[in-house]
Amino acid sequence: MPDQRSHRGADPRDSQAFGAAALPRMRQAVTDLSWLLGREYAIVSALKLVGDRYELSLRQRLAVRRAACSDFARDYRRSRQVGAAEVSGQPLLIDGFNVLTTVETALGGGVVLGCRDGTFRDIAGVHGTYRKVDETIPALNLIGQLLVRLDALRVAWIFDRPVSNSGRIREILLERSAEEGWNWTVELSNSPDAQLRASHAIVATADSAILDRCGRWFSLARFVIEAACPDAQIIDLDLADTVHPEQTNP
Repeated sequence: MPDQRSHRGADPRDSQAFGAAALPRMRQAVTDLSWLLGREYAIVSALKLVGDRYELSLRQRLAVRRAACSDFARDYRRSRQVGAAEVSGQPLLIDGFNVLTTVETALGGGVVLGCRDGTFRDIAGVHGTYRKVDETIPALNLIGQLLVRLDALRVAWIFDRPVSNSGRIREILLERSAEEGWNWTVELSNSPDAQLRASHAIVATADSAILDRCGRWFSLARFVIEAACPDAQIIDLDLADTVHPEQTNP
């Protein structure tokens, strides 16, 4: 059945899955999964172990997976992260769907995850299909306005060519850029991850596979959401005072 959604908003299950009663278990699950990942446990088996222990639903497990990372990955990613002031005068390469869908989700009232590496992520991401929603243009407007504030030397968006409707979203970005006088280029790539990982420009993404291999990076989606989305439903799953699994009660 075709995707008929007009919003990238909340799932009906979210009020229960991410309610106050569920968050302590989920935060501890993120800590435990991160500990296992740091000891080279396979993600699928480790997530099952942790999810079963804390009796997590499928949606909760997906959120825990996206929020977790090993201590090494967290520290390595953060060591190359740049702040907003460091973007000024520098070229910026944007992981298009990654940034756009996260801001759309925030505007639509969907769950945005505060992750262990300091990024904001939505739950689902894009898997082969992208659909323009009511939040698309407002999200692009917010991103565009804040990119002007960041004063990057030039801004290049990259979208996955194989994702359906990537050509249409490229047209929309170029139209908005021309209307507003934004210095944007928009490219469709058959291998955007490889391109982003190899770039010498600052990369705007929250994709863990890119963050583990790229040079400098900036958390653009988080910057936009914190600056301009006061009603965003942010679920912070980073348990700051981590407790190793062997220190917790079974």
